[in-house]
Amino acid sequence: MTPQSVDEVISAIADFAVGDAEPSELAWQTAYYCFMDTLGCGLQALRYPACTRLLGPVVPAGLVRGGARVPGTGYELDPVTAAFNIGSMNRWLDFNDAWLAAEWGHPSDNLGGILAAADYLSRAAELEARKPVTVRQVLRSMIRAHEIQGVLALQNSFNSVGLDHVLLVRVATTAVVTAQMGGTREQVINAVSNAWVDGGTLRTYRHAPNTGSRKSWAAGDATARGVWQALLALRSEMGYPTALSAPTWGFYDALNRGRAFSLPQPFGCYVMENVLFKVSYPAEFHAQTAVEAAMQLHPQVAARLEAIDHVAVETQQAGMRIINKTGPLANPADRDHCLQYMIAVPLIFGRLSAADYEREVAADPRIDALRERMRVRENAGFTRDYYDPSRRYIGNAVQVFFGDGTCTERVAVDYPIGHRLRRAEALPLLQQKFAAGVRGHFGNEQAGRIIALFTDRQRLEALPVSELMAALVLA
Repeated sequence: MTPQSVDEVISAIADFAVGDAEPSELAWQTAYYCFMDTLGCGLQALRYPACTRLLGPVVPAGLVRGGARVPGTGYELDPVTAAFNIGSMNRWLDFNDAWLAAEWGHPSDNLGGILAAADYLSRAAELEARKPVTVRQVLRSMIRAHEIQGVLALQNSFNSVGLDHVLLVRVATTAVVTAQMGGTREQVINAVSNAWVDGGTLRTYRHAPNTGSRKSWAAGDATARGVWQALLALRSEMGYPTALSAPTWGFYDALNRGRAFSLPQPFGCYVMENVLFKVSYPAEFHAQTAVEAAMQLHPQVAARLEAIDHVAVETQQAGMRIINKTGPLANPADRDHCLQYMIAVPLIFGRLSAADYEREVAADPRIDALRERMRVRENAGFTRDYYDPSRRYIGNAVQVFFGDGTCTERVAVDYPIGHRLRRAEALPLLQQKFAAGVRGHFGNEQAGRIIALFTDRQRLEALPVSELMAALVLA
């Protein structure tokens, strides 16, 4: 397979995956916080039986001695199954990082495959007296996976053709894990081409009337598939050089209405530098600033709920399309992607946590009554700033009007606390969020040791992955 015969996008991904470009210090620092935050999100998810029932080996006897471990559990699994476990728990609460562009998504979803492969490789290296994989190598793979997923999302809208963003997780994981496992450029090309041949996951499970819990494990499935494609490529499985551009049968014609992908900028470390953290609320990211606005209004409206005539909500075009929902909501997966629900809860209670999407809270009749009085419209300025690459805002505004003709002030928030422009404000809170996830799952002594590992970035980066994962096994 000559370089000239390979689709340009596949070739560019492979060059980047096996390249030696050095990330910026900002990217390294952000990757460290992203790693910490994503692990903490996964540990918080272990409180929910709907998540934990999906974890573990595929069959009861499927544990693998010396395999990849799943943080917060005692599972040792093959790296593909471990990737599904880690990816699913990290994504379960919709609390990990986000990237918003023509396509949206959550680049830290790739950590499922990256970490499972790293632990597997590190343990194997130790058995053979070779140098183990370090946490810094995991951070480098995260930076690359973020970049592949995020740059592909800048101008290529998969949702517009009914496909789900997790296909980008599959592609990014495939590329970086193949390289992580020592694959050559040609092997990365083979693996990535197969990842595209896998096609696209439908968004069916994210939208009424089919909204369901698959959206919480879809990324785990995608990152696990990436590890599988990497392992096949390392066994010399062939690739398909024009998997994207082949007439009729390629991805462009079959699934993207004949449109080729664009790469508006070279791969580097732009995405990790600018990734969005979910700091305060486990809410779909297009609603983060709406929740923040509602929290500010809570003291003014909590005692006057019955007097509310209507609530005026302004959002971006993406928010209108994804999370503007009326009518009954079937389950937590439906509720945490409903803009009106995510505004009603903080207006009423002055909070929004993962537990607030469960049946017990949702049964409060005041929530649906307030949802019915919301008027949601697109704010063209919010949409413009959302797509502006120099801003990448995610603006929302909320204002409450009462039956007596009075109203609250209009509270508008352009970008949430997890945005790059509010990064300094966010980092201490990210550390608190991580510590809460650790302390909520482990005993005091083990939790203290884990938190201590993450207080010294230089020491953590030098740590073998196998040692870190051993510390995260549930004692």
